[in-house]
Amino acid sequence: MKAIRYYGKEDVRLDDIEEPMTLPGTVKIKPAWTGLCGSDLHLYYDGIMPPAPSATEPHPLSGETLPVVFGHEFSGVVEELGDGVEGLAIGDHVVVEPLIVCDDCPACKEGNYNVCQKMGFIGISGNGGGLSEHIVVERRWVHPVGDLPLDEAALIEPLAVALHGVRGVDVKAGDVAVVGGAGPIGLLTAAVLKAFGVTTIVSEVSQIRRDIAAKLGVGDHIIDPTQTDLVAKVYELTGGAGANVAFDCAGVQPVFDALQLSLKARGQLQILALYTETPQLNFSNMLFKELKVSASLGYAHDHGPAIELVREGKIDLAPFITARISAQNIAVDGYEFLVNNKESQVKVIAQM
Repeated sequence: MKAIRYYGKEDVRLDDIEEPMTLPGTVKIKPAWTGLCGSDLHLYYDGIMPPAPSATEPHPLSGETLPVVFGHEFSGVVEELGDGVEGLAIGDHVVVEPLIVCDDCPACKEGNYNVCQKMGFIGISGNGGGLSEHIVVERRWVHPVGDLPLDEAALIEPLAVALHGVRGVDVKAGDVAVVGGAGPIGLLTAAVLKAFGVTTIVSEVSQIRRDIAAKLGVGDHIIDPTQTDLVAKVYELTGGAGANVAFDCAGVQPVFDALQLSLKARGQLQILALYTETPQLNFSNMLFKELKVSASLGYAHDHGPAIELVREGKIDLAPFITARISAQNIAVDGYEFLVNNKESQVKVIAQM
Protein backbone atom coordinates (compact mmCIF):
# COMPACT_ATOMS: atom_id res chain seq x y z
CA MET A 1 0.00 0.00 0.00
CA LYS A 2 0.98 3.66 -0.32
CA ALA A 3 1.94 5.72 2.74
CA ILE A 4 3.65 9.00 3.55
CA ARG A 5 6.57 8.24 5.84
CA TYR A 6 8.68 10.60 7.93
CA TYR A 7 12.44 9.96 7.74
CA GLY A 8 13.71 13.02 9.60
CA LYS A 9 14.19 16.74 9.17
CA GLU A 10 12.62 17.97 5.90
CA ASP A 11 12.37 14.39 4.62
CA VAL A 12 8.99 12.79 3.96
CA ARG A 13 8.48 10.23 1.19
CA LEU A 14 5.64 8.44 -0.54
CA ASP A 15 6.53 4.78 -0.04
CA ASP A 16 5.14 1.37 -0.86
CA ILE A 17 4.87 -0.57 2.40
CA GLU A 18 3.21 -3.76 3.57
CA GLU A 19 -0.50 -3.54 4.35
CA PRO A 20 -1.21 -4.13 8.06
CA MET A 21 -3.11 -7.25 9.15
CA THR A 22 -6.28 -7.15 11.23
CA LEU A 23 -5.77 -8.91 14.57
CA PRO A 24 -8.21 -9.84 17.35
CA GLY A 25 -9.51 -6.73 19.08
CA THR A 26 -8.43 -4.42 16.26
CA VAL A 27 -10.12 -2.51 13.45
CA LYS A 28 -8.83 -1.94 9.93
CA ILE A 29 -9.64 1.55 8.67
CA LYS A 30 -9.26 3.25 5.31
CA PRO A 31 -8.17 6.80 6.22
CA ALA A 32 -10.19 9.55 4.54
CA TRP A 33 -8.78 12.93 5.59
CA THR A 34 -5.78 13.82 7.75
CA GLY A 35 -5.25 17.19 9.38
CA LEU A 36 -1.85 18.86 9.32
CA CYS A 37 -0.74 19.86 12.81
CA GLY A 38 1.82 22.13 14.42
CA SER A 39 3.56 19.01 15.71
CA ASP A 40 4.00 17.83 12.12
CA LEU A 41 5.61 21.15 11.23
CA HIS A 42 7.96 21.00 14.23
CA LEU A 43 9.05 17.51 13.24
CA TYR A 44 9.41 18.33 9.56
CA TYR A 45 11.40 21.55 10.00
CA ASP A 46 13.17 21.03 13.33
CA GLY A 47 13.87 17.31 13.27
CA ILE A 48 13.29 14.78 16.01
CA MET A 49 11.37 15.65 19.13
CA PRO A 50 9.65 13.33 21.60
CA PRO A 51 7.53 11.29 21.29
CA ALA A 52 8.92 10.58 17.81
CA PRO A 53 11.61 7.90 17.64
CA SER A 54 14.94 8.42 15.92
CA ALA A 55 16.64 6.35 13.25
CA THR A 56 18.50 4.42 15.96
CA GLU A 57 16.36 4.73 19.13
CA PRO A 58 12.93 3.10 18.89
CA HIS A 59 9.87 4.40 20.65
CA PRO A 60 9.54 2.35 23.87
CA LEU A 61 5.98 1.21 23.11
CA SER A 62 5.73 0.95 19.33
CA GLY A 63 9.26 -0.46 19.02
CA GLU A 64 9.66 1.44 15.74
CA THR A 65 12.53 3.57 14.53
CA LEU A 66 12.39 6.02 11.64
CA PRO A 67 10.87 6.05 9.13
CA VAL A 68 7.31 6.05 10.50
CA VAL A 69 3.99 6.64 8.77
CA PHE A 70 2.89 10.24 9.36
CA GLY A 71 -0.49 11.69 10.33
CA HIS A 72 -2.30 11.62 13.67
CA GLU A 73 -5.41 13.77 13.06
CA PHE A 74 -7.51 11.58 10.81
CA SER A 75 -10.93 10.23 9.95
CA GLY A 76 -11.76 7.11 7.99
CA VAL A 77 -14.08 4.24 7.12
CA VAL A 78 -14.11 0.83 8.82
CA GLU A 79 -12.93 -1.91 6.42
CA GLU A 80 -12.50 -4.99 8.63
CA LEU A 81 -13.27 -6.01 12.20
CA GLY A 82 -11.00 -8.27 14.19
CA ASP A 83 -12.34 -11.07 16.36
CA GLY A 84 -14.07 -9.81 19.48
CA VAL A 85 -14.72 -6.28 18.21
CA GLU A 86 -18.15 -4.93 19.15
CA GLY A 87 -20.01 -1.67 18.60
CA LEU A 88 -18.75 -1.09 15.06
CA ALA A 89 -19.74 -2.22 11.59
CA ILE A 90 -17.98 -2.29 8.24
CA GLY A 91 -18.61 1.03 6.49
CA ASP A 92 -18.89 3.08 9.70
CA HIS A 93 -17.39 6.56 9.63
CA VAL A 94 -14.90 6.87 12.47
CA VAL A 95 -12.09 8.90 13.97
CA VAL A 96 -9.09 7.57 15.85
CA GLU A 97 -7.85 8.75 19.22
CA PRO A 98 -4.22 8.37 18.18
CA LEU A 99 -2.54 7.41 21.43
CA ILE A 100 -0.03 4.72 22.30
CA VAL A 101 0.07 4.09 26.06
CA CYS A 102 1.55 1.54 28.43
CA ASP A 103 -1.53 0.90 30.64
CA ASP A 104 0.87 0.12 33.48
CA CYS A 105 2.22 3.41 34.86
CA PRO A 106 0.42 5.22 37.71
CA ALA A 107 -1.12 7.79 35.36
CA CYS A 108 -2.57 5.12 33.08
CA LYS A 109 -3.94 3.15 36.02
CA GLU A 110 -5.70 6.30 37.25
CA GLY A 111 -7.29 6.83 33.82
CA ASN A 112 -5.00 9.76 32.95
CA TYR A 113 -3.51 7.96 29.98
CA ASN A 114 -2.76 11.22 28.15
CA VAL A 115 0.18 11.69 30.54
CA CYS A 116 1.40 8.10 30.31
CA GLN A 117 5.08 7.92 31.24
CA LYS A 118 5.89 6.33 27.86
CA MET A 119 3.13 7.97 25.84
CA GLY A 120 3.33 8.11 22.07
CA PHE A 121 1.11 8.99 19.14
CA ILE A 122 -0.07 6.90 16.25
CA GLY A 123 1.23 8.78 13.22
CA ILE A 124 4.27 10.16 15.08
CA SER A 125 5.68 7.35 17.21
CA GLY A 126 4.76 4.41 14.97
CA ASN A 127 1.81 2.00 14.65
CA GLY A 128 0.84 3.45 11.28
CA GLY A 129 -0.77 6.79 10.56
CA GLY A 130 -3.52 8.60 8.73
CA LEU A 131 -1.39 9.34 5.66
CA SER A 132 -1.73 5.80 4.37
CA GLU A 133 -4.20 3.68 2.46
CA HIS A 134 -4.95 1.41 5.43
CA ILE A 135 -4.31 1.36 9.17
CA VAL A 136 -5.09 -1.15 11.92
CA VAL A 137 -5.97 0.26 15.35
CA GLU A 138 -7.04 -1.17 18.71
CA ARG A 139 -10.82 -0.97 19.10
CA ARG A 140 -10.66 1.27 22.17
CA TRP A 141 -9.18 4.11 20.14
CA VAL A 142 -11.83 4.04 17.41
CA HIS A 143 -14.81 6.39 17.78
CA PRO A 144 -17.82 6.29 15.43
CA VAL A 145 -19.01 9.70 14.21
CA GLY A 146 -22.32 8.72 12.60
CA ASP A 147 -23.20 10.88 9.61
CA LEU A 148 -20.61 13.56 10.36
CA PRO A 149 -18.78 14.35 7.07
CA LEU A 150 -15.35 12.77 7.03
CA ASP A 151 -13.53 16.00 6.20
CA GLU A 152 -15.03 17.68 9.27
CA ALA A 153 -14.41 14.56 11.35
CA ALA A 154 -10.66 14.97 10.78
CA LEU A 155 -10.89 17.99 13.10
CA ILE A 156 -12.26 15.99 16.04
CA GLU A 157 -8.71 15.35 17.30
CA PRO A 158 -7.73 19.03 17.70
CA LEU A 159 -11.24 19.76 18.99
CA ALA A 160 -10.65 17.13 21.69
CA VAL A 161 -7.44 18.98 22.65
CA ALA A 162 -9.43 22.17 23.12
CA LEU A 163 -12.25 20.41 24.95
CA HIS A 164 -9.81 18.72 27.34
CA GLY A 165 -8.36 22.12 28.18
CA VAL A 166 -11.76 23.64 28.88
CA ARG A 167 -12.95 20.64 30.90
CA GLY A 168 -9.83 21.00 33.06
CA VAL A 169 -10.95 24.32 34.56
CA ASP A 170 -13.90 25.45 36.65
CA VAL A 171 -15.93 27.36 34.06
CA LYS A 172 -19.66 27.53 33.45
CA ALA A 173 -22.27 29.36 31.39
CA GLY A 174 -22.23 33.07 32.16
CA ASP A 175 -18.56 33.16 33.14
CA VAL A 176 -15.98 35.22 31.25
CA ALA A 177 -12.94 33.63 29.61
CA VAL A 178 -9.97 35.12 27.79
CA VAL A 179 -8.25 33.15 25.03
CA GLY A 180 -4.74 34.29 24.17
CA GLY A 181 -3.84 33.39 20.60
CA ALA A 182 -6.16 32.66 17.67
CA GLY A 183 -4.31 29.83 15.99
CA PRO A 184 -6.18 26.55 15.37
CA ILE A 185 -6.23 25.46 19.04
CA GLY A 186 -7.09 28.95 20.27
CA LEU A 187 -10.00 29.20 17.83
CA LEU A 188 -11.28 25.74 18.75
CA THR A 189 -10.93 26.54 22.47
CA ALA A 190 -12.99 29.67 21.94
CA ALA A 191 -15.56 27.63 20.02
CA VAL A 192 -15.87 25.16 22.92
CA LEU A 193 -16.28 28.00 25.41
CA LYS A 194 -19.00 29.57 23.27
CA ALA A 195 -20.75 26.20 23.04
CA PHE A 196 -20.77 26.11 26.86
CA GLY A 197 -22.34 29.57 27.10
CA VAL A 198 -19.17 31.33 28.28
CA THR A 199 -18.57 34.96 27.31
CA THR A 200 -15.34 34.76 25.36
CA ILE A 201 -12.66 37.41 24.79
CA VAL A 202 -10.12 36.53 22.09
CA SER A 203 -6.76 38.33 22.05
CA GLU A 204 -4.68 38.10 18.88
CA VAL A 205 -2.04 40.38 17.32
CA SER A 206 -2.61 39.23 13.73
CA GLN A 207 -5.31 41.12 11.82
CA ILE A 208 -5.87 38.11 9.56
CA ARG A 209 -6.44 35.81 12.52
CA ARG A 210 -8.70 38.33 14.22
CA ASP A 211 -10.76 38.46 11.02
CA ILE A 212 -10.95 34.65 11.00
CA ALA A 213 -12.09 34.61 14.64
CA ALA A 214 -14.80 37.14 13.79
CA LYS A 215 -15.89 35.16 10.73
CA LEU A 216 -16.10 31.96 12.76
CA GLY A 217 -18.09 33.71 15.47
CA VAL A 218 -16.03 32.25 18.29
CA GLY A 219 -15.43 35.47 20.24
CA ASP A 220 -17.84 37.89 21.89
CA HIS A 221 -14.99 40.39 21.94
CA ILE A 222 -11.92 40.21 19.68
CA ILE A 223 -9.00 42.38 20.74
CA ASP A 224 -5.71 43.50 19.23
CA PRO A 225 -3.46 43.70 22.31
CA THR A 226 -0.98 45.92 20.44
CA GLN A 227 -3.67 48.59 20.11
CA THR A 228 -5.85 47.96 23.16
CA ASP A 229 -4.68 47.25 26.70
CA LEU A 230 -6.01 43.70 27.11
CA VAL A 231 -5.98 43.74 30.91
CA ALA A 232 -7.78 47.08 31.12
CA LYS A 233 -10.32 45.95 28.54
CA VAL A 234 -11.07 42.72 30.40
CA TYR A 235 -11.64 44.64 33.62
CA GLU A 236 -13.86 47.10 31.77
CA LEU A 237 -15.94 44.28 30.28
CA THR A 238 -16.27 42.51 33.63
CA GLY A 239 -17.17 45.55 35.75
CA GLY A 240 -13.77 45.55 37.41
CA ALA A 241 -13.84 41.91 38.47
CA GLY A 242 -11.56 40.27 35.90
CA ALA A 243 -12.01 37.06 33.93
CA ASN A 244 -12.92 33.76 35.57
CA VAL A 245 -10.48 31.78 33.43
CA ALA A 246 -7.87 32.37 30.75
CA PHE A 247 -6.35 30.03 28.17
CA ASP A 248 -2.81 30.42 26.88
CA CYS A 249 -2.87 29.15 23.30
CA ALA A 250 0.08 31.26 22.14
CA GLY A 251 3.10 30.09 24.09
CA VAL A 252 4.88 33.45 24.45
CA GLN A 253 5.76 35.44 27.57
CA PRO A 254 3.76 38.64 26.86
CA VAL A 255 0.55 36.64 26.42
CA PHE A 256 1.27 34.61 29.54
CA ASP A 257 1.76 37.80 31.56
CA ALA A 258 -1.32 39.58 30.24
CA LEU A 259 -3.58 36.59 30.79
CA GLN A 260 -2.42 36.22 34.39
CA LEU A 261 -3.09 39.89 35.06
CA SER A 262 -6.54 39.75 33.44
CA LEU A 263 -7.86 37.16 35.92
CA LYS A 264 -10.15 37.83 38.83
CA ALA A 265 -9.24 36.78 42.36
CA ARG A 266 -9.01 32.98 42.48
CA GLY A 267 -9.11 32.81 38.69
CA GLN A 268 -7.34 30.10 36.72
CA LEU A 269 -4.87 30.25 33.84
CA GLN A 270 -4.85 27.10 31.71
CA ILE A 271 -1.84 26.52 29.42
CA LEU A 272 -2.49 24.64 26.17
CA ALA A 273 0.46 26.02 24.19
CA LEU A 274 3.82 24.39 23.73
CA TYR A 275 6.58 26.70 24.99
CA THR A 276 9.97 26.67 23.29
CA GLU A 277 11.33 28.71 26.22
CA THR A 278 10.18 28.34 29.81
CA PRO A 279 8.01 31.33 30.80
CA GLN A 280 8.69 33.35 33.93
CA LEU A 281 5.94 33.31 36.52
CA ASN A 282 5.23 36.29 38.79
CA PHE A 283 4.44 34.59 42.08
CA SER A 284 3.41 37.86 43.73
CA ASN A 285 0.53 38.20 41.27
CA MET A 286 -0.47 34.62 42.03
CA LEU A 287 -0.19 35.00 45.78
CA PHE A 288 -2.16 38.20 46.25
CA LYS A 289 -5.02 37.02 44.02
CA GLU A 290 -4.79 33.29 44.90
CA LEU A 291 -4.52 32.42 41.23
CA LYS A 292 -4.20 28.92 39.83
CA VAL A 293 -1.91 28.11 36.90
CA SER A 294 -2.40 24.73 35.29
CA ALA A 295 -1.70 22.93 32.04
CA SER A 296 -3.55 20.66 29.67
CA LEU A 297 -2.00 18.01 27.42
CA GLY A 298 -3.84 16.29 24.61
CA TYR A 299 -6.97 14.43 25.64
CA ALA A 300 -8.29 11.57 27.72
CA HIS A 301 -11.93 10.50 27.49
CA ASP A 302 -12.66 13.58 25.36
CA HIS A 303 -13.26 12.27 21.83
CA GLY A 304 -16.78 11.05 22.54
CA PRO A 305 -17.94 14.35 24.09
CA ALA A 306 -16.22 16.30 21.29
CA ILE A 307 -18.11 14.30 18.68
CA GLU A 308 -21.39 14.97 20.49
CA LEU A 309 -20.75 18.72 20.56
CA VAL A 310 -20.52 18.66 16.78
CA ARG A 311 -23.39 16.26 16.19
CA GLU A 312 -25.65 18.35 18.44
CA GLY A 313 -24.88 21.43 16.32
CA LYS A 314 -23.10 23.30 19.11
CA ILE A 315 -19.90 23.56 17.06
CA ASP A 316 -19.69 23.77 13.26
CA LEU A 317 -16.31 22.43 12.12
CA ALA A 318 -16.78 23.06 8.39
CA PRO A 319 -15.60 26.72 8.46
CA PHE A 320 -12.40 25.72 10.25
CA ILE A 321 -11.22 23.83 7.14
CA THR A 322 -9.33 26.37 5.03
CA ALA A 323 -7.58 24.10 2.50
CA ARG A 324 -7.86 20.56 1.12
CA ILE A 325 -4.84 19.01 -0.56
CA SER A 326 -3.60 15.73 -1.99
CA ALA A 327 -1.02 14.02 0.18
CA GLN A 328 1.08 13.06 -2.84
CA ASN A 329 3.12 16.28 -2.59
CA ILE A 330 2.53 17.06 1.05
CA ALA A 331 5.91 18.71 1.70
CA VAL A 332 5.23 21.54 -0.76
CA ASP A 333 1.43 21.69 -0.79
CA GLY A 334 1.13 21.06 2.94
CA TYR A 335 4.07 21.94 5.17
CA GLU A 336 5.62 24.68 3.04
CA PHE A 337 2.19 26.13 2.26
CA LEU A 338 1.31 26.25 5.96
CA VAL A 339 4.57 27.91 6.98
CA ASN A 340 4.18 30.55 4.28
CA ASN A 341 0.48 31.14 4.99
CA LYS A 342 0.21 30.32 8.69
CA GLU A 343 -1.79 33.41 9.62
CA SER A 344 -4.49 32.81 7.01
CA GLN A 345 -4.92 29.08 7.55
CA VAL A 346 -6.83 27.36 10.32
CA LYS A 347 -6.80 23.71 9.31
CA VAL A 348 -5.34 22.15 6.18
CA ILE A 349 -6.45 18.56 5.54
CA ALA A 350 -4.90 16.02 3.20
CA GLN A 351 -6.25 13.01 1.34
CA MET A 352 -4.24 10.04 0.04
